[in-house]
Amino acid sequence: MAESMKGLKRTCRCTELSAEHIGQTVTVMGWVQKSRNKGGIVFVDLRDRSGIIQLIFEESNVGTEGFEKAAKLRSEFVVAVTGEVTERSGAVNENLKTGDIEVVAKDIRILSESETPPFPIEENSKTKDELRLKYRYLDLRRPDLQRNLILRSQVATLTRQFLAEEGFLEIETPILNKSTPEGARDYLVPSRVHPGSFYALPQSPQLFKQLLMCSGYDRYFQIAKCFRDEDLRADRQPEFTQIDMELSFVDVDDVIDVNERLLQKMFRLIDVEVPLPIPRMTWQEAMDRYGSDKPDTRFGMELKDVTEVVKGCGFGVFTGAIENGGSVRGINAKGQGAMPRKKIDKLVGFAKDFGAKGLAYLCIQEDGTYKSSFAKFMTEEEMNALVKAMEGESGDLLLFAADKNKVVWDVLGNLRLELARQMDLLDKNVYKFLWVTEFPLLEFNEELGRYQAMHHPFTMPMEEDLPFLDSDPGRVRAQAYDIVLNGTEIGGGSIRIHQNDIQEKMFEALGFTKEAAYSQFGFLLDAFRFGVPPHAGLAYGLDRLVMLMTKEDSIREVIAFPKVKDASCLMTEAPNVVDPVQLEELGIEITPQEQDGDKE
Repeated sequence: MAESMKGLKRTCRCTELSAEHIGQTVTVMGWVQKSRNKGGIVFVDLRDRSGIIQLIFEESNVGTEGFEKAAKLRSEFVVAVTGEVTERSGAVNENLKTGDIEVVAKDIRILSESETPPFPIEENSKTKDELRLKYRYLDLRRPDLQRNLILRSQVATLTRQFLAEEGFLEIETPILNKSTPEGARDYLVPSRVHPGSFYALPQSPQLFKQLLMCSGYDRYFQIAKCFRDEDLRADRQPEFTQIDMELSFVDVDDVIDVNERLLQKMFRLIDVEVPLPIPRMTWQEAMDRYGSDKPDTRFGMELKDVTEVVKGCGFGVFTGAIENGGSVRGINAKGQGAMPRKKIDKLVGFAKDFGAKGLAYLCIQEDGTYKSSFAKFMTEEEMNALVKAMEGESGDLLLFAADKNKVVWDVLGNLRLELARQMDLLDKNVYKFLWVTEFPLLEFNEELGRYQAMHHPFTMPMEEDLPFLDSDPGRVRAQAYDIVLNGTEIGGGSIRIHQNDIQEKMFEALGFTKEAAYSQFGFLLDAFRFGVPPHAGLAYGLDRLVMLMTKEDSIREVIAFPKVKDASCLMTEAPNVVDPVQLEELGIEITPQEQDGDKE
């Protein structure tokens, strides 16, 4: 039967004890990690969020009743123990922070008993994710997950302190908003008071933080919950957290300066020094060199444009792509020239998944001869010129894609990462930051037959590109910037449009009528009539950022209660059906949905 802790006060957490406390009487409380009964003595590893301390129970110290309690302890029992800190009687445990001391118990109370957990509470659990997430409250007791969430808390606290010192005000923006469906799908919330009308959960605080700049608050920040109804992946959840900020009377350099110093302080939490300034690269350079607007710069293997080298050669795949306005580019996988044909074929299949019609390859043998999928179509001079352009040497594997630029970038950018994984080039102990700037303002959506904003419709064009907004919208660059870490975009932002005429032109380029623009964004456009300061902002994905800091592969490992791939919670079984009375109050009727061709 559970005992009360009345009259007892915890004096410290487990690993707050050290050799300095030898001889002191302390009271510790926590969970039993493991218990070992050696007959006349019971050893217990007690765990709390700080770590583990070893407890010693002997009948001569704790009494008969206390020893009997100690003898019945099992994994995950919750106990309170008072005792004396002593030097460890056995060998020092180098793996524990408290490995040179132990607590000799004088009193024990069992505060709560536990059934046998469905899986061991231990670091680097091999338990299936489904089981861990069903019992997430147990999973969260694991020391590695606790370290992750402690670091997340430290990052949030440091961010608040830093931004407050920089003159930012923490202001909350609404969760129940108007739907503005330009981008990802909204999560909708029906209104009981306004039958047939819906709120939308925020995809970001974008419009409200711009309104705060219109209201004169100058520097705003918020650690904000955001929601997007989109397909999940390792670094994406339906609800996520942003470190969101907006600043008035600033340019790109001002925003970058504040954020570089913030990042530098954050990463000192994990003893990583971020050299400043962080390198910058335009979007165009990033695509040309890495085939990605979020390039991983921990390794080389950059793309080479060999279009001019192979123009007019005998290989129709290359020349055909060039004639159709595309390009031919390649990557050099150093030292991979002996890769078996079967493995190369797998790379070809991988490339096809990203839109390639095929993948041309050239292995440079140790004797300098070539083994290639296209050598028979080209002269020796053409082949030698191609190898020279690719800086090929004996033992290298050269891979080529030929198509429209967008396809070539996508194929080789992803192939570069796949080869890096195979070649073990992705060192999680290395942190490479990069600012990517000057994104295209707009991208053409073939399905919709119109331009879409690459970021959002409030991003300011580069001033020198403003004349092209009417004549050549695809040519216009944005005053936008993303911060990239090890090939993952961890944040992004832009200078905002603050002039009405430019905002109207932007909406025109996106295919909005004046009426449609006012229907969706009228409250912001109205605010712009009353004096708007130049302003800019940036938002980080806090989950992704902490995932990289903790060297995890999924943001689920840094979120207390995450969802799984179908956006459900295995622990609470959300989403779920609701009482028909609630639906009736909301005026909602559920219609049968087709599933696998059948109707429910």
